[in-house]
Amino acid sequence: MDYRLLGRTGVYVSPLCLGCMMFGARTEPDDAYAIIDRAIDRGVNFLDTANAYSRGRSEEITGEALKRNGKRDRVVLATKVHGRMDDEDPNAGGTSRRHIMQQCDASLKRLQTDWIDLYQLHRPHSEIAIDETLGALDDLVRAGKIRYIGTSTFAAWQVMESIMVSRERGFNRVVCEQPPLNLLDRRVERELIPFARTYGLGVIPWSPLGGGLLSGKYRDRNDLPKDSRFGRAKLSPMQQRRLTDAIWNPLDAYHRFCEARGWKPSQAALAWCRDRPGVTSPIIGPRTMEQLEDNLGSLELALSEEDLEELDAIFAPGEMISPFYDADFGPGLFR
Repeated sequence: MDYRLLGRTGVYVSPLCLGCMMFGARTEPDDAYAIIDRAIDRGVNFLDTANAYSRGRSEEITGEALKRNGKRDRVVLATKVHGRMDDEDPNAGGTSRRHIMQQCDASLKRLQTDWIDLYQLHRPHSEIAIDETLGALDDLVRAGKIRYIGTSTFAAWQVMESIMVSRERGFNRVVCEQPPLNLLDRRVERELIPFARTYGLGVIPWSPLGGGLLSGKYRDRNDLPKDSRFGRAKLSPMQQRRLTDAIWNPLDAYHRFCEARGWKPSQAALAWCRDRPGVTSPIIGPRTMEQLEDNLGSLELALSEEDLEELDAIFAPGEMISPFYDADFGPGLFR
């Protein structure tokens, strides 16, 4: 396993990060335990979850799995805070000191651990001063409850703002950013990734398979798999934005590209994302053991310069075909 440094921390993480979002949602606990055990046995030492995933159930299952296999000390365990945890309480979400302190303790309990290796702000929150948020996180680091701080789906200027405030106030600074990055949405290559490389930030891309659109299962717009997220009768607004007419010609070209090389589309997409300059560890989110094994197979795949040039001709660098986040980051957008 080719372990990589997480930003400037000196901590080594695997080139794939096991995302635990499906655990407690579409993946039953026993299946999740087996997936986590298998990933760790294959050398994956980086796990990512969030308090908002099934409102704590993902953290509970992840924590129980690590308790059962006794390998908590071997993994870099990441979770996130921001998502709403109670529909009735107006303070049960966001990045206020009150919510962060409360949810850190709740996450520690659910994860059955004394510390969180990487605690990330799940989204920016423009209505809450960043110094309030960073002050709370800094206190948690000094208390030994978390080791490092990260962000997720922040614009480059928002991460830069947090670094400036940390310098001014003497706070621990963020060490990584978790942005969306895949062949269908390469916008973070314009600014976020060059910025991260300049300031020594780790980059942990989410949705490297484009929400499954790059997995190879979507070949015919008129015959979508019934058990898939895009094949269900009712699509969420986010899925409707992603499943547009514009994706089909590039996907057809991509499938031909993979077939000519005898590659699985899912593995080629992961290998491409994994080896982007500045990328630390893309997050895979398997629902089944079969998906995990498929994702891990990407570790054996390496793309040549010629392969990369051909993919650039299909999916232009820095451009978007299907949106995986809203680039405006307006006030209250992520509440």
